[in-house]
Amino acid sequence: MSLAVAIQMDPIETIDIDADSTFALALEAQKRGYGLFHYLPQNLVFKSGRLYARVRPLRVKRERGRHFEFGDSSVVDLATMDVILMRQDPPFDMAYITATHLLEHVHPQTLVVNDPASVRNAPEKLFVTHFEGVMPPTLITADRQEIIAFREEHEDIIIKPLFGNGGAGVFHITPGDENLTALLELFTTLYREPVIVQRYVPEVRAGDKRIILVDGEPAGAVLRVPARGEARANLHVGGKAVKTTLTPREVELCHAIGPTLRDQGLVFVGIDVLGDWLTEINVTSPTGIQEIERFDGTNVAGLIWDAIERRYQEQRSSQSA
Repeated sequence: MSLAVAIQMDPIETIDIDADSTFALALEAQKRGYGLFHYLPQNLVFKSGRLYARVRPLRVKRERGRHFEFGDSSVVDLATMDVILMRQDPPFDMAYITATHLLEHVHPQTLVVNDPASVRNAPEKLFVTHFEGVMPPTLITADRQEIIAFREEHEDIIIKPLFGNGGAGVFHITPGDENLTALLELFTTLYREPVIVQRYVPEVRAGDKRIILVDGEPAGAVLRVPARGEARANLHVGGKAVKTTLTPREVELCHAIGPTLRDQGLVFVGIDVLGDWLTEINVTSPTGIQEIERFDGTNVAGLIWDAIERRYQEQRSSQSA
């Protein structure tokens, strides 16, 4: 199958080619003979009822410092593309939400992965609240008295911004910590949204698990172990990637959410699991597929493209019926 694929992402110049999932997807697409085009979110142009982007043909190679080549830029109608990968990093702000609205003008005639409307409706820390029995005790509110009462009940808590990402702004408040009120004052200054508060899960010291689901099915996992003295396991803040397998409880969690992911067109999803609990469902720009391939040899990028090809063929069949 030959596909024209536009990749909406952040500047490719600065990515880590040994960790970036979009780079792995681009390599696999190129191996399959797809035509690749790169553009930045700010290159989107809606004009006269059509959605365009200023794109550049893209070639990639696993050579540090020389990992990409661009052709000449041109403005193209995105309806002429077969697939668009929406892969820019959070924050999940109004610019991100605007991009999802714009991409709806071409989806599903041009297959956007992940489905832009579903991405907009699935902020990672809120989406998970729609599945019963999968989260640790959790509070979402801006009401200070409710937060204090939750802390009195559970004593050891985590507090974080509702739309934060990458572990930024995550605080562990221990039973003897006297900084909760000051921290809430800071959050009120920085954010208009409620905060999310959860009972601290001590298993985080052994690591949290990033599980990749492809079209609702688990494709692999990597354990992220926090650095000494750190409560966050995110790899870019010092966490260490470790080989792992799925537990029966983790398989149960995947099966609980998988059908919804598949039905909503969320082809490539990364979930975060602490102990027995699901804490986040990442649908914007999940990472982890290169680490999984290094540990167990699973070509997750290949599985993702297999799923995209199936959806593309189903879409073409339904349009011609």
